[in-house]
Amino acid sequence: MEILPLLILIFSFIFFIGIGTPVAWSIAISALLTIVVSLPGLAAVTTIAQRMGTGLDSFALLAIPFFILSGQLMTHGGIADRLIGFAKTIVGALPGGLALINIIAAMLMGAIAGSAMASASAMGSILGPKMEKEGYSKEYGAAVNITSATIGLVIPPSNVLIVYSLASGGVSIAALFLAGYVPGILTGLFLMIVAAFWAKRKGYKTAQRSSVIKILKTFVVAFPSLLLLIIVIGGIVAGFFTATEASAVAVVYTLVLGFIYKEIKFKDLPSILLESSKTSAVVMLLIAASMSMSWIMSYENIPQNLSDLLLGISDNKIIILLIINVLLLFVGIFMDMTPAVLIFTPIFLPVVTALGIDPIQFGIIMVLNLCIGLCTPPVGSVLFVGIGIAKTSIEKVIKPLLPLFFAMILSLILITFFPQLTLWLPRVFGF
Repeated sequence: MEILPLLILIFSFIFFIGIGTPVAWSIAISALLTIVVSLPGLAAVTTIAQRMGTGLDSFALLAIPFFILSGQLMTHGGIADRLIGFAKTIVGALPGGLALINIIAAMLMGAIAGSAMASASAMGSILGPKMEKEGYSKEYGAAVNITSATIGLVIPPSNVLIVYSLASGGVSIAALFLAGYVPGILTGLFLMIVAAFWAKRKGYKTAQRSSVIKILKTFVVAFPSLLLLIIVIGGIVAGFFTATEASAVAVVYTLVLGFIYKEIKFKDLPSILLESSKTSAVVMLLIAASMSMSWIMSYENIPQNLSDLLLGISDNKIIILLIINVLLLFVGIFMDMTPAVLIFTPIFLPVVTALGIDPIQFGIIMVLNLCIGLCTPPVGSVLFVGIGIAKTSIEKVIKPLLPLFFAMILSLILITFFPQLTLWLPRVFGF
């Protein structure tokens, strides 16, 4: 095994991240320094540029900017308020009612918008002040918001699952979308149990129980927003359109819905489009840089060598899955989700498939694992959004965050070792 390219790749990436270089550029420069060992300077630069360009040459990736735009339209379109109103009538009277409302609404918002950042921002801004007014500590509210916001990345439609499909060489996006439902809902239930227990222990207030009529009224109000999930996922599963076409349908539907709700006006569109373009540009640069690093690793036979190393440690499926999960948890602490999926899927997927693990199940394991990383410092983007909106600090949020963090870990363990939780729904639909 050629150790020099691997050492250059690892230590150069750590160095650039350590001095504050943006993640995308840290990845691209590290890839360039690694390939310089094997190719002349000009050829190395040309190769990196070509791989970054060809890495984005995929029809499936077109879904990402469309879903980002639909998420922005939802954030500005009053959808969060309607989802919160619906969630409040269902669980508001239970212990920790406002916390449970946050979790359910974040699951729905994250699933519809496909963005943990959008969900954390919307729920934190709307529910944070209400929770504090009702006597909840803002640190507890921030912890609930941070962890629940990530669940929408597992529940479809999810941009990260599209990225995994690309990195895995073509695992069905429809199958991945279906596979995400049970793990996402299970994680949400675990968070709700922990949140309710913590709230009851602290003696936080609960709301009055809602009547059936009120529940139905809020459901009717929220139904047009919830219908998007049926249209997008139902259309993909039924074969009416691809994931990319579904993302375009989502944009049109949310735009029309925003105008119907009178929450979006024509004068708002330039700022929404600009914000979506900025987010899309960042994501696409991350993908381009990660694809170049992924190619460099393949060129240097790093994935194959690491696969042989892992399989040489043990041929026990449980041991290997535990090792991979620990490594991914560590990776998630320091690396954003999109590049992590693109870089580590080619490394770990051959290992797990050699052990008979379904690529669909592994995709959900990887995404849920990296969702946990979004809640942890120093790179946890959702963590920083959550504490920023709550106007608190990491040190104060850690205590209420830890029980919720362990709830996510428990869900990850169950999904890892009980594949039927992930594969049941795709098999029902013939995937």
